[in-house]
Amino acid sequence: MARPEPVDLAEVGLRRAHGRIIRVAGPLVVAVGIPEAKMYDVVRVGPDRLLGEIIELRRDQVSIQVYEETGDLGPGDLVEPTGAPLSVELGPGLLGSIYDGVQRPLPVLAELSGDFITRGVDAPGLSAERRWSVAPVVSTGDTVGPGDIIGLVQETPLIEHKIMVPQGIFGRVAEIRGGERTVDEQIALIGTEHGVQEVTLRQMWPVRRPRPVAGKTSPTVPLITGQRVVDTFFPLAKGGTATVPGPFGSGKTVLQHALAKWADAQIIIFIGCGERGNEMTDVLTEFPRLIDPHSGRPLMERTVLIANTSNMPVAAREASIYTGITIAEYYRDMGYDVALQADSTSRWAEALREISGRLEEMPGEEGYPAYLSSRLAAFYERAGNVRAEGSPERRGSITVIGSVSPPGGDLSEPVVQATLRVVKVFWGLEDKLAYERHFPAINWLISYSLYADRLSEWWGAEVDPAFPKARREAMAVMQVESELKEIVRLVGADSLSLGERLILETAKMIREDFLQQNAFDEKDTFTSIARQFHMLDLIMSWHRLALKAAEAGEPLERVLAAPVREAISKTKFLTDDELSRFAEIKEELSSTYE
Repeated sequence: MARPEPVDLAEVGLRRAHGRIIRVAGPLVVAVGIPEAKMYDVVRVGPDRLLGEIIELRRDQVSIQVYEETGDLGPGDLVEPTGAPLSVELGPGLLGSIYDGVQRPLPVLAELSGDFITRGVDAPGLSAERRWSVAPVVSTGDTVGPGDIIGLVQETPLIEHKIMVPQGIFGRVAEIRGGERTVDEQIALIGTEHGVQEVTLRQMWPVRRPRPVAGKTSPTVPLITGQRVVDTFFPLAKGGTATVPGPFGSGKTVLQHALAKWADAQIIIFIGCGERGNEMTDVLTEFPRLIDPHSGRPLMERTVLIANTSNMPVAAREASIYTGITIAEYYRDMGYDVALQADSTSRWAEALREISGRLEEMPGEEGYPAYLSSRLAAFYERAGNVRAEGSPERRGSITVIGSVSPPGGDLSEPVVQATLRVVKVFWGLEDKLAYERHFPAINWLISYSLYADRLSEWWGAEVDPAFPKARREAMAVMQVESELKEIVRLVGADSLSLGERLILETAKMIREDFLQQNAFDEKDTFTSIARQFHMLDLIMSWHRLALKAAEAGEPLERVLAAPVREAISKTKFLTDDELSRFAEIKEELSSTYE
């Protein structure tokens, strides 16, 4: 009789601590025998130790969404619990990085496995070798608590990284160290009632838990984007929320790129959530080449890119927006204004729908889970202006802009409607405008901004008291034009009165000379808020003076043929150094018609 192999008691104990797979359905894995399993805990699945997250507990069965391809997994494979929720690494080195949906650095993965990610390959979100110069701002004996700044690191030439005391630590500084440090080396010791706590540059935070704040304040300052239709007609406040729905080819991604480049936020987080690979390739190749117009430095020095394309595992798509918003909250707590862009939440919702279907949950409208609205609301509610924990005088903001890709441009579909219930700015893109080469292709008749009234005070104080009135007049002209177009289609333009015909001409000037922008023209691609007011003021002044001249008996053809109209149309190519030219054109306008 053959002698039995010796039994490794440690191995037996390991197997007992692990669960075992009993079912695999795409990205969903069902396992049993996982000790002390908790919702949203991270596990390692199969021989390749694939990253997964517990999303359902049913008696002794645990449902896991796996963030990698589940091919070759089968019943009996081990599932290793980690006892910790899905978290991101926070610290110096985030800016300029390109991550996948679960914060694995894609350039590092490319070095390890080539252009296509190998299953099971992993890398830390922050480099453990890179050294950072730490400048302490507290002294031994100082009392500190969660959120207090204890040191500074010049992360990029544009951004100073502020090292904050992690959550749960309150006490006196027992030791503080400066100089060159890696993210894992100790920079401070803090004596608490539970003993001495070590602080490093690297912090961990669960992605599904919002970071605490001292309080939220109402948004009162606009996010200046340089896009005239956005800043003047449908403004977005810092700390606000906006959505950009539109059909294929209407320019959602191009608008997102323009906002990322020109918005006056200090930090940009761009999440490519389930978009086509060629679009994300454009982002990943273009962004590193872009120059920040505000500083002349590379834009990537204040940007974090999260790329999760449509051919990547669907579960990672669901996690990507939480990864992005957690990084945004980290920089917000330092006192920075952050602009987060998610392109697109439709692909994220499709990932929810697929996972929900595999869990055999009761479907809602169009197969989406019944909790779609609450998940979307929870995501957008993490935006806002806040007073930082530990230092209420330190204020930061997160502005969230999410694009939606409804099938066929149908704005009544569930993701669009659920989004519109929670956001306050709606930029409705229209493919018809895009085909007419009108960019940005935002339809001014269906779009809206609920921040416009509260921003009027800022416009009046910082730009010109006449700005709110000029905006209201221009929007009224565009509304009347849409009604007059219906009359013209039925009975012709000859049936219109003199004033109505002038309204059509003014609306045309607003469309072509103000709303339409050329992203490839160095001067037209960005317009300061001061220039936007002067441009709109000139157009509305022309409308009032032309109407007076026509009512006084001047032939309409002569009123419309005045050379000053051409000068008004060319104001989009003026710069901020040429603001005096607006006053000259206004004088010419007055002398022409009066």
